[in-house]
Amino acid sequence: VQLQASGGGLVQAGGSLRLSCAASGRNFNSYSLGWFRQAPGKEREFVAAVGWRSDSTYYADSVKGRFTISRDSAQNTVYLQMNSLKPEDTAVYYCAVDNKPPGRWGKGYGMDYWGKGTQVTVSS
Repeated sequence: VQLQASGGGLVQAGGSLRLSCAASGRNFNSYSLGWFRQAPGKEREFVAAVGWRSDSTYYADSVKGRFTISRDSAQNTVYLQMNSLKPEDTAVYYCAVDNKPPGRWGKGYGMDYWGKGTQVTVSS
């Protein structure tokens, strides 16, 4: 199983980025897909997740109204559209897959699969 994240980069505050994570190696249609992030010196933080039917999404309070998560089950891909970015959004973003529903991901302990991170840097 591989989770390949892409789309990170450097953006000014107020700008947008779209992260993608392509999963391969098995069918993930019955799993939830989502994202965590970790800034230097800080704990890993849940960002957003989407359930297997795409009608169940869950967001951290810090990103509600600015980030939108979606999935393409045919492509085994999850997306994170990030708008109105702030310097405090700067972190390494990791995609993850788990059979728990989005609202139960917590701090990410015991997740089924993790991808390698992609750096997001927001300048002020």
